[in-house]
Amino acid sequence: MPGAGRKKTKIMQQHSRPVVGITQGDGNGIGYEVIIKALADQRILESFTPIIYGSSKIFGFYKKLIHNLDQMDTHVISSAADAKPKRINIINCLPDNVFVEPGQSTPEAAKSAIRALEAAVRDIKKGDLDVLVTAPINKRAMVNEGFGYSGHTEYLEKEFDVKEIAMFMVSDQLKVGVVTGHIPLKDVPSSISQEKILAKLRLLKHSLQRDFGIDHPKIAVLGLNPHCGDGGLLGDEEQEIILPAVEKANEEGILAFGPYSPDGFFGLGNYSLFDATLAMYHDQGLAPFKALSFENGVNFTAGLPIVRTSPDHGTAYEKAGRDEADPHSMMSSIFTAIDIFQRRKAYDALQKGKMEDRKLEGSERPQRPGKPQIA
Repeated sequence: MPGAGRKKTKIMQQHSRPVVGITQGDGNGIGYEVIIKALADQRILESFTPIIYGSSKIFGFYKKLIHNLDQMDTHVISSAADAKPKRINIINCLPDNVFVEPGQSTPEAAKSAIRALEAAVRDIKKGDLDVLVTAPINKRAMVNEGFGYSGHTEYLEKEFDVKEIAMFMVSDQLKVGVVTGHIPLKDVPSSISQEKILAKLRLLKHSLQRDFGIDHPKIAVLGLNPHCGDGGLLGDEEQEIILPAVEKANEEGILAFGPYSPDGFFGLGNYSLFDATLAMYHDQGLAPFKALSFENGVNFTAGLPIVRTSPDHGTAYEKAGRDEADPHSMMSSIFTAIDIFQRRKAYDALQKGKMEDRKLEGSERPQRPGKPQIA
């Protein structure tokens, strides 16, 4: 699997700091502003080595628009291998004549977002990055310019050739995964199946164990229809699809519960009783998540061989170039990615040690004597 089992980057071997690749996203949105503000405190560079994929020219443009910034040590490099610790490294993926139009959706900005993303993915596949953090993109504009995916999640699923991934929104307060992602609402009912729900539950359980250090995670499963179908009066997906999937998950040792009606579940704060919640569709999960965790929420892609996170907000064109963007979600995205990266290393080392112990126990087991031979 691409990116799996790779060696530590040269920088991390030398300085013991994770190397964080950050893509610029749409250069006309708030991506650069939240990146700059997130990296503004020099002390933050003691924890990791950032590499921004985008344009030093655009970085400088937005830096001038932000008030009360201290000196920022930037370093333009031609490859990730040249990155310097304690510096904000920038790889220029865009032409020198790149043009910025804050607040505007343009073909040029969409093409630039694609170039930056592709360059960062190439480098993390080579092992030059430890984690990937993606700034917000304009999905429609990118599709119009030939990007054949409805978002980062779908693109990364294809690039890393994985069978099952999940959009996993995480914060200190709650974690929410979704069964169906970026599809029209009218297509949701026909896209839900027992096997799909079961596959997401398996994935969430493994991610909660490996990425978040929760040994025996409890996962709540939401219904699809109002009042969970009200006994079939408002739909039968709960009885025919969702509940059987939960029961099958229980048979596999997954601590899944539900289905629950989303309004009461979130309204009464019952999400706090579980380690994660599985929603049936995008807005069912993301609307309450953002209401509760907008400032520090993180979009994490579970199921990839690499660690990828993103802020839980969009391009916010209406704030671009106005020094109004809040960087907390970007900061949370960076530190969440690093935390997951470190937890994965510890989890994988523990599992490897358990496997070696089992092999050792098997080799030390005395051989059973054979039948005595009669002369």
